[in-house]
Amino acid sequence: MLTSKQRAFLRGMANTIEPIFQIGKNGINENLIKQLDDALEARELIKVTVLETAFISAREACGICAEMTGAEPVLSIGFKFVLYRKAKDKKNRKIELK
Repeated sequence: MLTSKQRAFLRGMANTIEPIFQIGKNGINENLIKQLDDALEARELIKVTVLETAFISAREACGICAEMTGAEPVLSIGFKFVLYRKAKDKKNRKIELK
């Protein structure tokens, strides 16, 4: 569970990154979850865009994706959301939370 200070720190980092995934009319499927999982292991912090054609809100998508990948939701604003998960492999850890 993230503290408010950790969440604020991650939100600041998320401002500088671009979304690397989009959720569209196909919604959230097994393939997307696998890709999110791999990206979280490699980057730890990812941003996702939910397109207007999706039948789900960014907040709902954030909750579902976080639950299915074991990640922490950092923020959900408008059509974007950010997830964080500490890398299992110590070599991949880039973000040091205090």
